[in-house]
Amino acid sequence: MASSESPESGAWKVHGERVIYSNEWVSVGLADISQPSGERFEHHTVTLPAAAMTVVLDDDGSNVLLSWRHRFVPDLWNWELPGGLLDDGESPAETAAREVEEETGYRPRTVEHLVTFEPMAGTVRSAHHVFLARGAERVADPTELNEGTFRWVPLADVPSLIADGKVGNSGALVGLLHVLALSGPSAVSRAE
Repeated sequence: MASSESPESGAWKVHGERVIYSNEWVSVGLADISQPSGERFEHHTVTLPAAAMTVVLDDDGSNVLLSWRHRFVPDLWNWELPGGLLDDGESPAETAAREVEEETGYRPRTVEHLVTFEPMAGTVRSAHHVFLARGAERVADPTELNEGTFRWVPLADVPSLIADGKVGNSGALVGLLHVLALSGPSAVSRAE
């Protein structure tokens, strides 16, 4: 980009958008857009509710709480983080803590924001808020019974799980890779 161009000069312009299907889980729209080249056409949009998920480390930071579960839409078995959709009036951090407790029976000792990302930025709106919990206390049995089987997995095993395709969920990938990056080279070298 030439130095005289502003970063916004390449923005697509939205002339309008209408909803063509909507329910509590998904909204499909049709947007009238113009590309920076001037070409104008209709483009589908999908809006999903915002979600929050948490990388829960045990007290010494050597294990992460993951669920082995099946996702029927892509017919995928994979390791996932505890998480779910934001309730009305709930902050992402509140959702993250609530979902950990409901799904695992553990209460996080801390919850800190790592990153917010859009998993499919080309056509889908669905903010994913990823948090890190350092330490957790078992307070009850899980109340959500269809979230898979949660286990403490050695953090040092995570790089090989990712390499073997056993972490297929975008939120889990972003969160786990972020934590591994924060942990530095020692976390990766322990897995080798």
